[in-house]
Amino acid sequence: MTTAPWRDPALPAAARVDDLLSRMTLEEKTAQLYGVWVGAATDGDGVAPHQHDMTAGSSDDDWDELITRGLGQLTRSFGTAPVDPAVGARALALAQRRITEAGRFGIPAVAHEECLAGFTAWRATAYPVPLAWGAAFDPPLVEEMARQIGRDLRAVGVHQGLAPVLDVVRDLRWGRVEETIGEDPYLVGTVGAAYVRGLESAGVVATLKHFAGYASSAGARNLAPVRAGTREFADVTLPPFEMALREGGARSVMAAYTERDGVPAAADPELLTALLREEWGFTGTVVADYFGIGFLQTLHRVAGTPAEAARLALEAGVDVELPTVKYYGEALVAAVRDGQVPQDLVDRAARRVLLQKCELGLLDADWRPEPAEPVPARLDSAANRAVARRLAEESVVLLDNPDGLLPLSPDSRVAVVGPRAADALAMLGCYSFPSHVLTHHPEVDLGIDIPTLLESLRTELPDAKVTFAEGCPVSDPDRSGFGEAVARASEADVCVAVLGDRAGLFGRGTSGEGCDVADLRLPGVQGELLDALVATGVPVVLVLLTGRPYALGRWHGRLGAVVQAFFPGEEGGPAVAEVLSGRVNPSGRLPVSVPRVVGGQPWTYLQPPLGLADEVSSLDPTPLYPFGHGRSYTTFAWEGAETPDAEIGTDGSYDLSLTVRNTGDRPGTEVVQLYLHDPVASVTRPDVRLVGYQRVALEPGGSARVTFRFHTDLSAFTDRTGRRVVEPGALELRLGASSADVRHTARLTLTGPVREAGAGRRLRCEVGVETTSEAEAEHA
Repeated sequence: MTTAPWRDPALPAAARVDDLLSRMTLEEKTAQLYGVWVGAATDGDGVAPHQHDMTAGSSDDDWDELITRGLGQLTRSFGTAPVDPAVGARALALAQRRITEAGRFGIPAVAHEECLAGFTAWRATAYPVPLAWGAAFDPPLVEEMARQIGRDLRAVGVHQGLAPVLDVVRDLRWGRVEETIGEDPYLVGTVGAAYVRGLESAGVVATLKHFAGYASSAGARNLAPVRAGTREFADVTLPPFEMALREGGARSVMAAYTERDGVPAAADPELLTALLREEWGFTGTVVADYFGIGFLQTLHRVAGTPAEAARLALEAGVDVELPTVKYYGEALVAAVRDGQVPQDLVDRAARRVLLQKCELGLLDADWRPEPAEPVPARLDSAANRAVARRLAEESVVLLDNPDGLLPLSPDSRVAVVGPRAADALAMLGCYSFPSHVLTHHPEVDLGIDIPTLLESLRTELPDAKVTFAEGCPVSDPDRSGFGEAVARASEADVCVAVLGDRAGLFGRGTSGEGCDVADLRLPGVQGELLDALVATGVPVVLVLLTGRPYALGRWHGRLGAVVQAFFPGEEGGPAVAEVLSGRVNPSGRLPVSVPRVVGGQPWTYLQPPLGLADEVSSLDPTPLYPFGHGRSYTTFAWEGAETPDAEIGTDGSYDLSLTVRNTGDRPGTEVVQLYLHDPVASVTRPDVRLVGYQRVALEPGGSARVTFRFHTDLSAFTDRTGRRVVEPGALELRLGASSADVRHTARLTLTGPVREAGAGRRLRCEVGVETTSEAEAEHA
């Protein structure tokens, strides 16, 4: 029996796909360009914007007839409703069998799922949200987490994960801040690339989103127009995507919903083809954000018909319509036959999709949909939970502890007060399965064990007398519980006020997709509750479990301690409790600034001179706690810095070193940060920006020599002509414990001509660490 060339794994993928395309009809080609969301409900609000509008009457209603042409993707078989993972894996395998048996070529679909903070499925591990990854400043740990997520996805038959989010925060009022890694492109890029490496190492296609500019929406409104200028777009928005492609190896990109300067991302060939493919060399697939192609007609109004929307998206470079078929199906076939859409656009997209399926082994004759190993009823292993705990612990930020109130005394009377203390969902972000899906299924249990902070504190402090009062709801203006809360606090030695957000979708929460806010005051009447607790005179430890930072200037100097945790996941309760008890020494650092006043936004630390405090405005945007800030229960000395002034060429490099010593009596971790200050440039530049960092874990008395290998590529920026250049002149490299806490400065002079830093430029600052114990140091 002769095997068709496209089935021959010995042939190059390109040759196999060319052979396959030559055999396919137009209908079979277009069938590879869309997904089907068979489990999506068309009643109620659903789990995606405009889900009801965009799925009602779509062609996937007739599944049996549709799959005879083949199918590009299967949408969220696990992430739409609660399904036991083992049962879901069998159902997905059965669906794939039906697809391969119905189609002429027997090509399976790519199954995709959300995996922003873990596999968004029932009974799967709920990890900390991306903002917590940023707070940990630990890319290797994020890579390890992503690898475990990828293994769980592959174990049940999923090929593609819709993560990570690489949007750089520009306005903290935006609801999706929790989904981002932070407000600095270097931090977002290094941590995001680590996530991509982990997911891809497990054989799962990582999908970068949202490309590009989504977080720069005007007024922090979800899907609002992007107001970013050319240089801001090039120097703040795009670098994390480039890093994740070049250093992470991501194989898919998701086009954003938003438009910039009148052009929607899903209809922008300069973005999706000229930049992404021709300049950056991307060869994977571009997928639409859910219903994004339809939005070209219905929301953006740049297309008058489904055929026009399909043409615009294909011309721009969108290869796959998600989550379901409406524009790349029958409307596209008819438009091609009528001459409205060139068939070579269909062929181009189909070739990219099939090349990726070939890479995944989906064109091989011996491919089987059934899992290689039995699938457990839970995808929440002990190994998963261990990584979730480590990441949660590393992400907790001690903002303030002026009088050493923390750690808590083990036998004290502790009043735990607040609406986030006894609610398991206080630990989870919007894209966790319980917050994202289970709100539609109140009869179903969470599926995983999520200890609350109240439970965790009682476990962590068995000799303490721990009482509890809710005080108030998260967002409702109900003050009826204030009296009990004040009474419990008044009876205690210390009050732990646990306040924060409830994650949700489209206004059903205080944080999450579509949950944008007018200002940065604590939700509901939680601020008033905190005032009442402080007024008791009992020392108050404020613990924030949130998806964004909130303005805390009103209580500055009035609190015993302040602890910030950004939705720390299923192990967040024990992690925060261990920080409060002192079992864990906090090492998190702020990935976003904490504002002083509620109206001091929009503001992030990446500001040129006119964005900083000055004498010509009565508004001072200076944050209460700056980017990179975080305290510890131990102390560190920064010694022996080698930062001599130097003169180097515009294509040169410079090493700067220092020794960090743990001068306290307990183990701890310092995060050494390297910032760049450009005193004079041809365009305005941020006063400082992060270009390197390193976590340094030290035992008491231990020290480490940390060396940053700075290359001038890291000083590059976009000039007036649109080129990314390194300019001669003065630079300052600042070693700091935060963006505002500078410990040592190296002054450089760059000499030589202006140099263009092209596609091969260095994107990261390499760091070397040599650790010495206290005994070794004494012996030396």
